[in-house]
Amino acid sequence: MRLRTILLLAVAPLTVTAAAVALKAGSWRLHADRYRIEVTARPRPGCPHCHGAGGRWTGGPFPEIEVCGCWSARRELRIRLLPVPAWPDEPPF
Repeated sequence: MRLRTILLLAVAPLTVTAAAVALKAGSWRLHADRYRIEVTARPRPGCPHCHGAGGRWTGGPFPEIEVCGCWSARRELRIRLLPVPAWPDEPPF
């Protein structure tokens, strides 16, 4: 039991570091809080169309930004977590 705990504590930081490096290299963003874990796409820095800006402005009298397919066409991953039960603000008596 103690060996398993020691191995888990030794491997967990390496796993988190490897995941962070892989997400950064693949132009992904990781967001985690107590309610959800999200992995979303970011614009690719070497994109020949948007040059890492995520889109380009269209001309005309009312310019708008046109999103680039280097990140908008990729899927997102969201994992909803169960919220921790809230503690009561006051005692019940």
